[in-house]
Amino acid sequence: MDTRSVAENNNKMDASSYRPIPETSVRYDGWRIVAVCFLLATFGWGLGFYGQSVYVAELHRLRGWSTSLISSGTTFFYLFGAALVVFVAEAIRAFGPRNCLIAGTFAMAAAGVAIGQVREPWQLYLANALLAFGWAGTSLGIITNTLGLWFDKKRGMAISLALNGASFGGIVGVPLLVAGIGYFGFSGAMTVAAIVMVVLMVPVILIFVGRPPALAHTVAAAAADAPSPTQIRARAFRDIAFLSVSIAFALVLFAQVGFIVHLITFLDGVIGRERATVAMALLTAMAVVGRVLFSFVIDRMNQRLASSLSFVSQAIALLIVINVRNDIALIAACALFGFSVGNLITLPALIVQREFDPRSFGVLVSLITAINQITYAFGPGVIGALRDVSGSYALPFYVCIGVELTAAVLIMVRRRRS
Repeated sequence: MDTRSVAENNNKMDASSYRPIPETSVRYDGWRIVAVCFLLATFGWGLGFYGQSVYVAELHRLRGWSTSLISSGTTFFYLFGAALVVFVAEAIRAFGPRNCLIAGTFAMAAAGVAIGQVREPWQLYLANALLAFGWAGTSLGIITNTLGLWFDKKRGMAISLALNGASFGGIVGVPLLVAGIGYFGFSGAMTVAAIVMVVLMVPVILIFVGRPPALAHTVAAAAADAPSPTQIRARAFRDIAFLSVSIAFALVLFAQVGFIVHLITFLDGVIGRERATVAMALLTAMAVVGRVLFSFVIDRMNQRLASSLSFVSQAIALLIVINVRNDIALIAACALFGFSVGNLITLPALIVQREFDPRSFGVLVSLITAINQITYAFGPGVIGALRDVSGSYALPFYVCIGVELTAAVLIMVRRRRS
């Protein structure tokens, strides 16, 4: 009995002396999850977002289909993907982050193979539907929800660093995909990309993505008393603070995606294809720089004000792009525009974390992500239509300026404190 009592006392002392590793420590397990999400974002954006420009070009070359037909498949992908992203939080709660990340990986890989095998227009829509499942399981919604299980105080830094994988997917993934098409052909390259994704991501997820820390369990327990996801969404659409965030970022991303998609075409006729490519590369690189620099201070900033200033900076960059024809000035304007591109993906989740019930974080972030995606899906098409009607890019880019400035005002609207 005495020996047992001593052992029990020792166990109690060990338990009471245990101190969890803080988020600020490099030894904290959450930073491994950040690395996993970085890799996931690289494949998710490389094959799902930036890859769309490659698919449009290759299917047009191989099948002779019109650009409008292929682009309609891209729009379908964004819209269907947005409908799926809404339910990411419930999926993680039901199946756990590890299973959801693995499912997203397999869905994205299967979609890549399917796109390479497309022979008829109906197959394109089927492949894009599968790609939408992969996008929901590898992009912003699932990354922010997953990191939210491991991080609280350093959530902004964690999300910012992980989402650099999105830019990496554009900088490295797309050139590798294009090179692979030249070597293996379109179908072969897509199959190879899918195999590489599965071989790399599945073991990494299985090894590093385990059980979330005690913080997540506390939040999950509290969520049992929280309103249902349906009630949370219904209340959100009656909340001026949520509406100001969701509408403002939806407007800005509409302008941002529309501008970026048409940037090469616009600059090609002004400064030539070579310099236009440099401007696009610099824009993408500045998105990484801006996201990394902001990651060290973003958790301590007035995030609505930072968002508003970012919107204004993009409007200024657009104004320069429209009215200046100097090569260096145009490239510098693209760099200015790109500096805030990455942060505009991160900031909505951080505002939700700071201003809303933590039990509703996952549902609200997924909802905002879906609203943004539905809105920016139409950006390239509207910009293109305005360009065709007016005969130049001046009108559509001025519309983007108006949208950015409207959003800069709207984001500063929040609920009154009682």
